[in-house]
Amino acid sequence: MTDLTSEEEYKLDFRRLLIVFSVMLAVLLEIIDTSIVNVALPTMMGNLGASLDEADWVITGYIVSNVIIIPMTGWMAGRFGRKRYFITSILIFTAASLLCGLSTSVDELVFWRIVQGLGGGALVATSQAILIEAFPPSKQGIGQAIFGVGAMMGPSIGPTLGGWLTQEYSWHWIFFINVPLGLLAAFLCLTALVDPPHARRNVDLRMDWLGMFLLVVGIGALQTMLEQGGSKDWFESERIRWLAVAAVFGIGGLVYRSLTTEHPIVDLRVLRRPSLAIGCALGLLMGLGLYGSVFLFPVYAQSLLGWPAFKSGLANLPSSLSTAIMMGFVGRLIWRAGPRPIFISGMGIMIVALFMMSRWTLAAGWAEIIPPQILRGVAMGAMFVPLSTATLRSLPGPLIAKGAGLYNLFRQLGGSLGVAILATTLDHRTDVHRFGLADQISPLDPVATQTLEQMTRGFVARGLDLESARLAAMGVLDRMLDAQAAMEAFNDIYSLVCVIFILMLPLGMLIARHAPGKYAPIE
Repeated sequence: MTDLTSEEEYKLDFRRLLIVFSVMLAVLLEIIDTSIVNVALPTMMGNLGASLDEADWVITGYIVSNVIIIPMTGWMAGRFGRKRYFITSILIFTAASLLCGLSTSVDELVFWRIVQGLGGGALVATSQAILIEAFPPSKQGIGQAIFGVGAMMGPSIGPTLGGWLTQEYSWHWIFFINVPLGLLAAFLCLTALVDPPHARRNVDLRMDWLGMFLLVVGIGALQTMLEQGGSKDWFESERIRWLAVAAVFGIGGLVYRSLTTEHPIVDLRVLRRPSLAIGCALGLLMGLGLYGSVFLFPVYAQSLLGWPAFKSGLANLPSSLSTAIMMGFVGRLIWRAGPRPIFISGMGIMIVALFMMSRWTLAAGWAEIIPPQILRGVAMGAMFVPLSTATLRSLPGPLIAKGAGLYNLFRQLGGSLGVAILATTLDHRTDVHRFGLADQISPLDPVATQTLEQMTRGFVARGLDLESARLAAMGVLDRMLDAQAAMEAFNDIYSLVCVIFILMLPLGMLIARHAPGKYAPIE
């Protein structure tokens, strides 16, 4: 037997719509807050008198505490009851948002951001578990599409909303705006949510203090290392080396503890379910490729094309809209076609999009940028819904919360790993191309000599003396080399992500062919 919603019990009534709206509001608040702060950092630094390293912890502290709490959500929901834990997490997130906005020092702001992350970390995984149980097998794609729209639209909305609030009001309002919306989400959840039997409070569960300690040390050290490794020159930094050691011992100890304790804080034994193990592996790789490629675009558009932040954000809008539209379409199609064909199709579209991105140049305009952006959005919609459905809907009710926590943890770590790897590789490939291009330019090269002479004459014509004109011309040539080297590095990175998705294709073939529950009951 299962406590999941059956076809006979399903009815799209007002209460179910309230559940969908309230949990999606909570998800949007949490996901938007992962990116809304970025554009306000310079203003915060000036207002609070903080250095860049201190201000960076406003972002890092939130992400680290968020990632730590995600795998604990299954145990916490089982111990305190899912409804109670979910509403409490919303209220913690809301209260911390208010106190973030009232902060008068950077230390105070970082502390409340960490608390905010602890509340917010529960919202994504728990919301996904609630939506899975709210829809029967034939409507599961629609439920995951609704969740996916919030999960994918949040990162696009965050920077735009943060920039507008900071410009029109002050940075404090990027936190204050959460307060009324968070209270509304908590009230609606209190009204509409009802815990199924397996998700009710279990006071017999004892706290796994050792497991929690190992989780905080291992996952916290790993996430901090990924967030700060690039700026600290990775293992050249003693701090990063110590974080790596802590991550290895913490995660290793957590794995051992999870497999040898009756009620561990993170139950890795659920990964014995093939669908969950495959989903987590693909979630990690997808996070690496998808979040990495999303991170690359604004850097390319603003640093090489010279676009302002607003124009760069507009160029991302077609991708977000196509993702939302595709998710709605896939949500209805998945029951008929099954997860595997749709997922593989999405991977194929993503490979085409990445190949087109790897052909971008310094002269690219809207005509070159928008088509692959739309294809990327279509691919994300075609991959997210089938993977989430095949991974989590195949689990029995008591394991859904645990599975959702692990699935979202792997996806989040994949994103952090992707950004860290691609940012480091981008810097390295830029240096490689810079040296390669510089070797091609010498006083004996006629093309380089002619170009330098032409630019020198141009500066002389503008009123500079010969020596100043020659120095100005060399400066321009040097910047041209830097730009071309960076462009070739971006081409390399997009090609690398394209190869990652090609290598993922065989693993994608392991996803369930048919929608869970269509031909066999869920145990």
